[in-house]
Amino acid sequence: MYSIIASNPGDTSVLKKNDFEIPSLKPNEVLVKNHSIGVNFIDIYFREGLYPWPQEKDLVLGSEAAGEIEAVGSEVKHFQVGDRVAYAQPNNAYATHRIINENLIVSIPDNVTFDQAAASILKGLTVKYLVTDSFKLQTHHKVLFHAAAGGVGLIAGQWISQIGCHLIGTAGSDEKCTKAKAYGYDEMINYSNQNFLKEVKQLTQMEGVDVVYDSVGQDTMFDSFQCLKKHGTVVSFGQSSGIYKNLQMTDLMTGSLHLTRPTLFHFYANRDWLVDASVLLFEMISQEKIKLNEISVYSLEDVGQAHLDIENRRTTGSVILKT
Repeated sequence: MYSIIASNPGDTSVLKKNDFEIPSLKPNEVLVKNHSIGVNFIDIYFREGLYPWPQEKDLVLGSEAAGEIEAVGSEVKHFQVGDRVAYAQPNNAYATHRIINENLIVSIPDNVTFDQAAASILKGLTVKYLVTDSFKLQTHHKVLFHAAAGGVGLIAGQWISQIGCHLIGTAGSDEKCTKAKAYGYDEMINYSNQNFLKEVKQLTQMEGVDVVYDSVGQDTMFDSFQCLKKHGTVVSFGQSSGIYKNLQMTDLMTGSLHLTRPTLFHFYANRDWLVDASVLLFEMISQEKIKLNEISVYSLEDVGQAHLDIENRRTTGSVILKT
């Protein structure tokens, strides 16, 4: 049994392999043997110290995984040894095994693989709260989604296209734009050689969009506001280019605009929401309404390279680690 720890905030050189022994389970905990582990920008935010560490040192990163229960605590009610489960919780996933409270895991149906579950549980539940809870999309809405070719973006494209919205995406290369169009985007903008604000205005006949989903932050946020119709909404759910620090209340006054900064784990804490959302997500995967064809696979010990490839925009879709 081993994990990958970060001894202190920093670059990928802080990531080290660490052998460990499993402590005793508390009554409501289960022991999960991780088969597949998702890699996300939130892991990089923690590694770099952008998000505060929950402990002084030796932090095990990783926020989503899928595996099999190997042991259960004395008061566990809803799961048993051998059950296939997934979870999305900050930190402690970069490991061969994880102890976790039973209220924080969900069942994986037989027709969803460990790889699919690990590639989608955090990202798919993120899309769920974005399109139904943060801004409830309806058919008539026009949408701009940044980082459309990423793991969240490709799931979002498929989910939003089924709602029937007019969907515009951005990505950093022609190849990624072509890829995203295959996953539900009506139009794509290559922000490396196009001004996305100008393009959005042209695509919407100068009207703008109803909502912008922005996980990029510093590089995009100012113009994201400019892309909106009056009474439009920016949903900020990440900052891959850095935190946007220049917000002024007058930025919203220009069009009676709305801004929200939701976090998955505030929704995840509601067990009813979690169960319903995960059942819906896995049903959509089972029915191939959401396809997870773009998955890059690394070994757990190569997680540092996975981080570098994500940071340098060398990946498309989801990234997983295999134990």
